[in-house]
Amino acid sequence: MSSFWSIWITVLTLGTLVGCYLLLNYCLKNFADVEEGEPTGHVFDGIEELNNPLPKWWSTFFLLTIIWGFGYLLLYPGLGNFQGLLGWKSSNQGILNLSESKASIANAKAAGMLVQYDREVAAAGEKYGPIFDAYAERKIIDLATANDDEATSARKVGQRLYLQNCSQCHGSDAGGATGFPNLADKDWLYGGSPEMIKATLIHGRKANGMIAWSAALGGEKGVKEVTAYVLSLSGREVDTKAAEAGKVKFAMCAACHGSEGKGSDAMGIALGAPNLTDNIWLYGGSPRAVEMSIANGRAGVMPAWDKILGEQKIHVISAYIYSLSQE
Repeated sequence: MSSFWSIWITVLTLGTLVGCYLLLNYCLKNFADVEEGEPTGHVFDGIEELNNPLPKWWSTFFLLTIIWGFGYLLLYPGLGNFQGLLGWKSSNQGILNLSESKASIANAKAAGMLVQYDREVAAAGEKYGPIFDAYAERKIIDLATANDDEATSARKVGQRLYLQNCSQCHGSDAGGATGFPNLADKDWLYGGSPEMIKATLIHGRKANGMIAWSAALGGEKGVKEVTAYVLSLSGREVDTKAAEAGKVKFAMCAACHGSEGKGSDAMGIALGAPNLTDNIWLYGGSPRAVEMSIANGRAGVMPAWDKILGEQKIHVISAYIYSLSQE
């Protein structure tokens, strides 16, 4: 914060504590014309007021809280830009990416600063690290399908990690959304084996990208014809004449989607080209949505999670995700 606001906060904070002390000191003095403990002469409803001082225990604790307040502000941040004598921080502020976070942790450790968040992360690593080590020793398919306590616990941990890191895109139920695949079915762009799911999470996915085909197909008419043929592959009712014309043009699409439109995975190639025969659509299956995909192209991206979560946690999330698509 600016120097002005730093000074403003410091003056208000210290002024409040000093004011509390002066108020307490004032209230401890006897300004009455009678001695302490003697009647003041005020009587109401048969009750006589005495000139009693503040209770000793109360005034003592009030004074201690004031002293504690000064001590706290001296040791910890709280007075504007003053960081406290202990060098304590709740977390490393202003971090924009993972590399900056790691650098801040290293710098704080070298400077002997007490960063609470870093300490809690380190403590959690020492406590839960052995548990994740045990999970990582078992195969993903074993963790996903076994019913023993450890496998069940691993799936619950994987579910919570999924909700924290993946649900923003794929949904809390893993049902996906427009542009984000459904993880609870058996339709996979790059393969649904446990190993492939883990590889996808570790390295991320940057689609090779489907180019815009509008110009190559001869404009809007060609796009509509190919759309009709593509929709017919999943049993949809379409214009037969347009579909026949689109079938000829589909030869340009077969290199990625296969001659039968069953996708690259069916050909044993991890291109990310979807199966067009199952009526499952990543960007929407309406004629208009399919036309948009063909005309303008599509290219999805999922970030790599290895440096964020680490392989052990990804191992557990992979087991949870794989379990969702199993009967």
